[in-house]
Amino acid sequence: MDRVSSFSSDLIGRSGYAGEGFAERYDRYRPRPAAAVLETLVRHAVAEPELVVDLGCGTGLSARAWASRAGRVIGVEANPAMVEQARAATTAANVEYVQRYAHDTGLPGGAADIVTCAQSFHWMDPGAVLPEAARLLRPGGVFAAYDYDVVPVIEPRLDAAFAANVAARGEARERLGLEAGSATWPKHEHLAQLRSSGLFGYTREVHCHAEADIDSEGLVGLAFAIGGPDAIFGEQAPEVTRTFERLQAAAEQVLGDRPRPMLMGYTIRLGITAA
Repeated sequence: MDRVSSFSSDLIGRSGYAGEGFAERYDRYRPRPAAAVLETLVRHAVAEPELVVDLGCGTGLSARAWASRAGRVIGVEANPAMVEQARAATTAANVEYVQRYAHDTGLPGGAADIVTCAQSFHWMDPGAVLPEAARLLRPGGVFAAYDYDVVPVIEPRLDAAFAANVAARGEARERLGLEAGSATWPKHEHLAQLRSSGLFGYTREVHCHAEADIDSEGLVGLAFAIGGPDAIFGEQAPEVTRTFERLQAAAEQVLGDRPRPMLMGYTIRLGITAA
């Protein structure tokens, strides 16, 4: 295993995302890519892409989203539990998955219209992954690293409770040496990484949003799916459990089983190869 793959493997282990049952809950509660995001990408590439490659595809949420818009979709994911869930959850015949690291996909070059990293580029060494993404793209093809805001907009009490749990998890990870990929490759540096790579003739950042209804079960599930299982902390981060329980209580009080609109903001970092 090379240095990049070894580091990525360690990240997966620290995340808890390979744990039993997590991939199924991830697939159930994580947001589906917004139609506005896909529309933004095809505007910069081609209305009907022949091939979309989704790097770090997780359980296939971001790959399956392209099934009705692309001739062929290939999801690339290193976590075997995620790949297994992706294959089980995907019925579209034009979507397939390979278990590989994003910097070493093993796919033919020069064929993809669009290469995406959906809420995943912060897990990857940009110095290794961006050359692979550029290799996969045809001339004039589009690379996009896009992320949604971790804390959704629903209602002030819920937003604050959600943010408190996210903060507690982040502080516990740092204290216990369980940093996620974003500690090494922060999202706010993505655009600068695209520009400094010299691989793209045009780069820019785009913002959009999407709205969907959510109830208390969905919100609590989302918090769990974003943060990962508490088991990774053992008994060394009781504040994570406390803030999660407060979020659960607030969700039951405010939402119950009555869905309310949830607003998710998206940031898209685009790189277009020279035609």
